[in-house]
Amino acid sequence: MPQLYLSLGSNEGDREALLHQAIDAIDHLIGPVGGIATFIETEPWGFESPHPFLNTALVLTTSLSPLEVLDRTQEIERQLGRQRKSVAGHYHDRPIDIDLLFYDDLVLESKRLTLPHPLLTERLFVLEPLREIAPEFIHPLLGRSITELYTELRSRLS
Repeated sequence: MPQLYLSLGSNEGDREALLHQAIDAIDHLIGPVGGIATFIETEPWGFESPHPFLNTALVLTTSLSPLEVLDRTQEIERQLGRQRKSVAGHYHDRPIDIDLLFYDDLVLESKRLTLPHPLLTERLFVLEPLREIAPEFIHPLLGRSITELYTELRSRLS
């Protein structure tokens, strides 16, 4: 079965409880979770807010297609109180955000979903927890490991 990597974040409400509820729902509705990164607190990315995020990453196996996974993650977001999706780079506070990062080494570009996630290499809050659970995973388009991508971004930002 394909391995799926997800990024989760929350900056509204009981962030830790919301992340745990999302992980439980993912495990039940998408596939068995095989690894969960340590929760880290990060500043909002792409918008101003006084509310920091709690972020993590997951690895799981699934029998669902990527678009079926997307539909289920969006349903989980709605059930946990997310009212609207970010559109065209306009981000906002949210109780839960679930992003598909990788679906094995599949490269997919459609109106609804792009894999690998196109912004993951610009986001330390994604790469840091992902590096904990998948340090040697190779980005299928860039040919570099998560650890290498994390190190490169860290050095660019310092």
